[in-house]
This record gives sequence, structure tokens and C-alpha cells, in this order.
Amino acid sequence: MEENKGAEEKVDQSKQGMKDEARGLLFSIRKYLTELLDFRHDTDHEATMEAIKADIPFKGATAWILIFAVFVASIGLNANSTAVVIGAMLISPLMGPILGIGSAFAINDIEVFKKSLVSLATMITLSLLASFVFFYFFPLSEDTSELLGRTRPDIRDVLIAFFGGLALMVARTKKGTVASVIFGVAIATALMPPLCTAGFGLAKGFSGDTVGFTYALGAMYLFTINTIFIALATFIVLKLLSFPMHKYANAARRKRYATIATVVGIAVMIPAVYTFLHALEESRVNAQLKTFVKNEVMTIDNYQLIDEDYDFDTKVLKLNFFNEVTAVEKNMLESSLINDPRYDRLKEVKINIKGSDTKSFELITTAYTEKREELNESKKRIQELEDKITELEGIISGLNIRIEDDALQNDKKAIAFSRISKEAKILYSEIEEIGFSKVLFSKDFINIDTIPTATVKWNLKVSDTIIRVKEKKLRTWLQKEMNLDTLFIKRDK
Repeated sequence: MEENKGAEEKVDQSKQGMKDEARGLLFSIRKYLTELLDFRHDTDHEATMEAIKADIPFKGATAWILIFAVFVASIGLNANSTAVVIGAMLISPLMGPILGIGSAFAINDIEVFKKSLVSLATMITLSLLASFVFFYFFPLSEDTSELLGRTRPDIRDVLIAFFGGLALMVARTKKGTVASVIFGVAIATALMPPLCTAGFGLAKGFSGDTVGFTYALGAMYLFTINTIFIALATFIVLKLLSFPMHKYANAARRKRYATIATVVGIAVMIPAVYTFLHALEESRVNAQLKTFVKNEVMTIDNYQLIDEDYDFDTKVLKLNFFNEVTAVEKNMLESSLINDPRYDRLKEVKINIKGSDTKSFELITTAYTEKREELNESKKRIQELEDKITELEGIISGLNIRIEDDALQNDKKAIAFSRISKEAKILYSEIEEIGFSKVLFSKDFINIDTIPTATVKWNLKVSDTIIRVKEKKLRTWLQKEMNLDTLFIKRDK
């Protein structure tokens, strides 16, 4: 009995030892993670608020920096240059007032909120005006990808703004601000490009293209999302780090400002939450649409899909096929949307199918083959005709030479005009037409003279100064070739 009891005690001691070791391991892990993730000891409350307040005012150099950043971003969007757009993000001072708004809510400082709001409103107005002027006088020939990418925000833009804002504020509150983090957030959240895109949309709209106003609204929506969620991230970080509330001498005034801040904060957060949920839903619908097209359309040999497009407003999925799609096949697709649990968010989606106007792909292939054969026959026929024309040109040229030779034998003063005209074209490529005749001429209306006259039509692109020089050389050359003492050059317009 005593041996069994001793064995049980040893087992109990062993179990207790294992529990203690496990507890110690968990404590060590928790301590390590706490030290790893805790950033409160690095926080400099006073320096952080001073830095935020210093970036809020908008005047002097800051105003010019913003204007130049707007033009740099606009040029980058116009040229569809990502590198130039990134440069504009780095020099833009827009982040200052946004952080000021978020910190004002966190510490209940109404004065900081007023200054930040005025500065941000002024920056937005100036940015829109500058970008509008640029794009109005330097319109795009086409809408670039850099522009179109900022006209319809989605869930990724919301998450980028929120997590980017968190990273920025953690870096801002750290003793010795991490500059690389600030630059990275400036690039990721992209505050300047949406404003410039909005200016582009307004310029396009006022130029008569109404789609420009749609671009402007989408871009301002993206800018608003970035602004709200960066401010929200600022608010959360400052609250987590227990930044001291702004002190007011009057308790009633402090309570009134706290109430105003709360009401405004809730009013701002309502559209922010709606935006997040709406963007999240759109993202999920997009994912299921891609899955549907991949699984139900692309994998079936019968379907030869050209492209697809989904309209979120009307909830219509447009599928454009290269071949015909029967009513039975369309019903199969619609049934998949309704009954397949993988597409539970697509039950209200309607499918609009556009098939080919021909009966089948085989008919298109046959028609293509026939037209190709006809084209080859036409090419052969054209080549035969060109050969015939070349042959006829040779015959005509030979006849001209024979006629001129006969004329030379009968009249030694006759001129081989075909040879001379060819040589004239070779020597003077600016000549388009040339003619020769002997004109009867009388000054006193009694005596009649015969004047050899060359009529020349020059290329209109050649300047008059050059033509006069060429005419003198041409006259000398023609007189020598034709054995003429005199020759009059007449210019044909």
C-alpha cells in the first residue's frame, strides 16, 4: 500500500511539474509578445501633438508646395506615369490637416478641429481649381489607366486608408519619427491623385462630356474615404495611447465641445461604416462573379466567351459570346446562380446574354475560308492586270520613240520630247507636269514671231525662291537639249 501511495505521489508531482513548466512557457510567450507589440513606452505625447499642429496651417510655402504637387500629379496622370504620380504624393501637404482632425476628436480640442477643417477645405478647393485649369487647357486624348483607377473605390481602398493611417500614427507617436513610414503611407493612401482626377472630371464635364462629372464624383468619393479612415486611425491610436484630453477652464464649455465632437464624429462615421460595408459587399459579389464565370462558363466547351461586364446598379451580368447560346443553356446558367450555394450573393443577378449573329462557329470558319480564297483570287487578278498595264506602258513608250524617230528623220529640228520630259523629271524632282509648244506672238500686230515655250507645273510645297532658281537652270538645260536660241518658261499654277 505504501509503495502504491508513493508511486501516486510521484505521478502527481510529475503532473504538477509539467503544469508549472507549461504555465511558465505561456507566461514567457505572453511576456515576449507584450514586449514585441507594446509601443506605449516609445510614445512622446507632447512632441507628437506639436508635430501634428505644426503641419495644420496652410499658408505661404505650404500653399505653393500644394500647387506644385497638383501640377506634378496632373502631368503624371496626363502622361499615365506612375513614377510621376508617386512623386506628387510624396510632396503633397494634404496629410497634415487630416491628422489634425483625427487628433482633435481624440483629445477634444475644438480649436485644432476648426483650424484643420479650414485648412483641409482650402487645400481641397485649391487642388480642384489647379487641376481643373490644367486639364481644361491640356485635355487628354484618352482616359488613362492612372485616372480610371481612381474613379471607383472598393474595399481595398478602405483597408489601405485605415491600416495606412494606423501605421502613420504609430510612426508619428514614436520618439524619433520613422520618416520612411510616413513616405510609404503618403504613397499608399494616395490623397493627391483623386483630387487631380476630380479636377480632370470637372474639366471634361464642362467641355461637354457628361461622363466627366461621374469621374469627378467617384474620385471625390475615394478622397473622402481616404480622409475619413486616416482620421479614424489617428483617433484610435491616440485613444489607445491615452493622450491627455485638452483642458478647458470652463467645465460647461468642455462638456459642450465634447458633445459637439461626439455628434460630428458619429455623423462622419455613419457614411464611413456604410462605405465600408458597401465596398465589402461589392468585393464579395465580385469574387463570386469571377468564380461563377470561371466554373460555369469558361470550363464548358460549348461556351466561347468574349467578355463579361457587371452593372452593380441594375444587377445585370452581361455575357458576350462568340457563338450562339440557346435558351436552354441560358436557363442552366440562371439556375446555377439561384440554386448553387457558392453564389448566394448573386441570387438577384439577371443574366443578359449576347450571342453571335451567325448560326455557329463552323459557319464563321467556312465563311472566313471562302472569303480568303476570294481574296487570293482577287490578288492574282490584280497582279495579272498590273503586268498587262506594264506591258502596255512599254508598247506606248516604244510607239512614242518610233514617232519621234520618224519626226527626226523628216525634220531635223524636231524634238524628242518623251526623252527630255523623263530626264527633266529625274533632274528636277519638284516638277509635276511639263509641256512644250511653239507660240505665235506679235507685238505690233503686223509681224509674227514664233516663241518656244515650256509650261511647267511645280510642286506647291516648294517655295517660290527655290522655284525661281530651278527655273533658270531648267531654261539653260532645255535650250541646250533642244538646240534653241531662246526659250520662254511659263509657270502653270
